[in-house]
Amino acid sequence: MARKANNSLFLEEWLRTVSGSSVSGDLVKQNSAPSARSIIQAWSEIRESLQNQNFDTRYLQALRALVSSESTIHVADPQAKLLISILALRDVSLPSDSYTLVLRLLYVWIRKAFRPSQALVGSAVQAIRGVVDDRPNLQPTLVAQSVLVSGAFACVPSLSGDLKLLCFELLCRLLEEEYSLAGSQEELVPVVLAGIGYALSSSLDVHYVRLLDLLFGIWLKDEGPRGSVTHGLMVLHLIEWVMSGYMRSNYINKMSLFANEVLETSKEKYTVFAVFMAAAGVLRASTAGFSNGAQSFEISKLRNSAEKRIEFVAQLLVSNGIVTLPTTQREGPLLQCFAIALARCGTVSSSAPLLLCLTSALLTQVFPLGQIYESFCKAFGKEPIGPRLIWVREHLSNVLFKESGAITGAFCNQYISASEENKYIVENMIWDFCQNLYLQHRQIALLLRGIEDTLLVDIEKIAESSFLMVVVFALAVTKQWLKPIVSKERKMETSVKILVSFSCVEYFRHIRLPEYMETIREVISCVQENDAPCVSFVESIPSYNSLTNPRDLFTQRIKYEWSRDDVQTSRILFYLRVIPTCIGRLSASAFRGVVASTMFLYIGHPNRKVARASHTLLVAFLSSAKDSEEDERNQLKEHLVFYYMQRSLEVYPEITPFEGLASGVATLVRHLPAGSPAIFYSVHSLVEKASTFSTNSLQGRKSDPGNQILELLLRLVSLVDIQVLPYLMKSLAQLIMKLPKERQNMVLGELYGQVAESDDVIRKPSLVSWLQSLNYLCSNNRTEVSASGSTIDTSNQLAARL
Repeated sequence: MARKANNSLFLEEWLRTVSGSSVSGDLVKQNSAPSARSIIQAWSEIRESLQNQNFDTRYLQALRALVSSESTIHVADPQAKLLISILALRDVSLPSDSYTLVLRLLYVWIRKAFRPSQALVGSAVQAIRGVVDDRPNLQPTLVAQSVLVSGAFACVPSLSGDLKLLCFELLCRLLEEEYSLAGSQEELVPVVLAGIGYALSSSLDVHYVRLLDLLFGIWLKDEGPRGSVTHGLMVLHLIEWVMSGYMRSNYINKMSLFANEVLETSKEKYTVFAVFMAAAGVLRASTAGFSNGAQSFEISKLRNSAEKRIEFVAQLLVSNGIVTLPTTQREGPLLQCFAIALARCGTVSSSAPLLLCLTSALLTQVFPLGQIYESFCKAFGKEPIGPRLIWVREHLSNVLFKESGAITGAFCNQYISASEENKYIVENMIWDFCQNLYLQHRQIALLLRGIEDTLLVDIEKIAESSFLMVVVFALAVTKQWLKPIVSKERKMETSVKILVSFSCVEYFRHIRLPEYMETIREVISCVQENDAPCVSFVESIPSYNSLTNPRDLFTQRIKYEWSRDDVQTSRILFYLRVIPTCIGRLSASAFRGVVASTMFLYIGHPNRKVARASHTLLVAFLSSAKDSEEDERNQLKEHLVFYYMQRSLEVYPEITPFEGLASGVATLVRHLPAGSPAIFYSVHSLVEKASTFSTNSLQGRKSDPGNQILELLLRLVSLVDIQVLPYLMKSLAQLIMKLPKERQNMVLGELYGQVAESDDVIRKPSLVSWLQSLNYLCSNNRTEVSASGSTIDTSNQLAARL
């Protein structure tokens, strides 16, 4: 009684699945696998109801039980005869739902039957016609199921031509007269399409063009279904299924007729998006391969017609200005179909209109961030946020967004084969998208953070996906332009634009992408080859005034704090990390005028990762050299060090990371000229900062802030030049003399070990003498005296000895 059946037997269910439809078409909620006993009991109830002419609730429950188990049950011919007898009743009133359920069981019968009885099929068709004729107010589900069963009957290979003709006539009549009912409910669309698909796949040619007219014209009816991406996907895969059947069965005549009527002729009564998706379905079916010479030739012609139709529709959209003008509500669904169709239909010959349509689809439909940002900024504080949250959630769950990766792949394939002019147009569209994404998401993040965090997270999911698209596309761009045969100017321009674009989307980089790392390596190596791209990239950094006091309208609605602008911070962090890689190409004037103020600003950023990157940038500049401007560069380095020490120490240890400070100080004493006033100032500033910490901090753990400064000063003993060393020894001795006894001993021990291991024959004698004197003074200063007197006396003695 029960057996396992493949759900792909039911074409309408397969269409729902492959189109990502969220609307269930189950007549009855699916239950767990039924037992043989329950199935036998259900058939018994139906048989008894027919015998007694008593169709009560038990009868209806039995039908529902069988339909809910349609994927596993098998309907044999005797049971089909029973169902047909119920439909043929004329003088008995049946529950309205029962007709649809009976038709569904007949559908299960015909789809699973190996060789159904022609007599039974003929009786079934007559019974269905009788039901349709006798009922004045047809229900939409009854019409849809009648179309489905009629189509399923028509595609049974073993049936006679006359029977198939009856099925065609019933199906066409229902669609022509009751189209408003058939398309009135979303869940019925795949049922109706499947019925048409079954009929199209029949071996009979009669009414073929009529069926095509019904299929492609139903969305133009006033009361027909409204077109959508989901419907478009159903058409695509329906035609794929139909064409695959033609190719397997060698229906060359039908392939030629389909191409002539749908692909090669423009008909006003055909919906554009449905024809376009049908062409994509043809392409998808044609990738399965060819069987013989004659068929291969016909399939090649069919594929060529499909590609021409797709390009024609693309050209139509381009001529309407989708590349330069905002997308209208009418063009939006068609662009969405473009994106999803080209992602699913396999390789398509490259053309400029296709590339431009795909680009527009990605930037306005797959990632509709511009529309989202504009909508929220206008409505913020004026309208409820709920409807917009639903809008964003719906986009996250729809099939278009879920297949953004495949759409990006199709887009890159089109880009690779495009002309140089069209490549340049598309590249600029993507780079502009990145700039707008940065500017607009800054506003949204500042407006919504802490107020509508859930909504902000959902918007950022879309933006994060767009980041992946940008990275994959940028890698494709580098493979096109960063090649030896390309001019230096083109390579440099491309590299700078990619770097600037990456800085704009850096906020959304949450995972480590091989494509991202590969692209970064390629473009940075190009920037490092010449001064011009390096300067161009650096000059693209936002100005200091715009960072701290933006004059955008949105900042008037909030109290703006530059350190809390996370989107902006991520962008600047990108610059802080990239600039050191090409610092040798950057002139001193460019560093002073563009970089220095931003670097010093972010040295005080509360995020230590950002502050550390600022220290690293200064280290890179201090250790860099440029032969053509050595004096100017050294002079700038000295000027910067004064402000660097002041800026770093005023926020130490709350913000300034010790590792960054230590690296900066070590670098400046190595690379500034010997005896530089900046080095003296740095030593003085460190000693002063160490003096501000309590003695507890200076004698506690090594990780304590005051102790870290002291350790840095001890390290400088072996780093500073011989001209600065006396000043450092004197300042350090004064600091050590203030320490408690135990800490003094520890510091002296460290200094003794450091000097003992030194092989510097120039400074070692001075250090030995200094240490002996310092040890002597410390050992004679153990008695308790007043703190001020001890300090003065010790300082005077130390000064005399040094």
